[in-house]
Amino acid sequence: MKIISGKIIKPQKVIIYGPEGIGKSTFASQFPRPLFIDTEGSTSHLEVDRLERPTSWQMLRQDIKDIKADPMGYQSLVIDTADWAERLCEDSICQQHGKQGIEDFGYGKGYTYVKEEFGRLLDSLSDLIDVGLNVVLTAHSIIRKFELPEETGAYDRYELKLGNKAGNQCAALAKEWADMVLFANYKEIVVTSKDGKKKVSGGQRVMYTLHNPCWDAKNRHGLPEELPFDYLQIAHCIPAMGKVVPPHPAPVETPKPAGLETAVRKEVQPEEKPAPVPAQDDGIPKELADLMAANNVTAQDIQQAVAHKGYFPADMPLKDYPQDFVMGCLVAAFPQMLEVIKELKAVPF
Repeated sequence: MKIISGKIIKPQKVIIYGPEGIGKSTFASQFPRPLFIDTEGSTSHLEVDRLERPTSWQMLRQDIKDIKADPMGYQSLVIDTADWAERLCEDSICQQHGKQGIEDFGYGKGYTYVKEEFGRLLDSLSDLIDVGLNVVLTAHSIIRKFELPEETGAYDRYELKLGNKAGNQCAALAKEWADMVLFANYKEIVVTSKDGKKKVSGGQRVMYTLHNPCWDAKNRHGLPEELPFDYLQIAHCIPAMGKVVPPHPAPVETPKPAGLETAVRKEVQPEEKPAPVPAQDDGIPKELADLMAANNVTAQDIQQAVAHKGYFPADMPLKDYPQDFVMGCLVAAFPQMLEVIKELKAVPF
């Protein structure tokens, strides 16, 4: 028998759901090197790579099969959204059996077909984990009445908008399949004035990571129950399995004739002294050192940004950061950390 001990770092299966317009697609676009399958057609405002919008369930399944055969250097696959993908599944089932709608099957048989076919989709997405891809599903939320089986009474709760009938188990399958289910919502506070009138204030975007009677959520990384809706809060949980590519690679210089080399050196003077490249004996991993050098970022810039986000004190040396934080948060989410550095400096790089 082969016994494997300790933690196993592997790509993650993540579900992000919440009300429309809260920023689920933007959040998903910050995963390592994402490729979008936009079933809803709502990512035109994002600077992301995407496949042609699938017009059928068969086209969606084929896209996933092609990505498994050749990931093309991407590190994350995002299906935006899962509930629109479910519509394609229902249409395909109805076409196969000559039905006008899923209700025409009777006795919930149509929903059983949808559950089985949607389960096959999740199985094919699990196969992408084996080739080094994180898989992200976004979905809308819906408020449903929930009744406790052992007690009387009922209450409202947020759930994945997968299936409008109790017989549809796609939402349950998706929650079991995922390593992390994040519920994003606006945190609103009801304030009662002196005259007895109630007003709503707040509206900060937050995400919930643990199960609550009012919503579904889970994680396997020990995250706090409530976090700001910011990708940097979970970046250390999302591995970047492929080769890290600097977000702004240095331009390639055009070779010059040997006779002109001396003249060019005399006429052209550097406008700005580049930031020193961190030495490997400083304890900074090469992946991070390359990104820092390519973007003119110093160790002090990183320390100030990390302290600003509340991760570690500003005087803590970069070499003392935990390895999983460096690779999972600083390297994998370097573009986001770069934005924090720009805001702190208040000047463009």
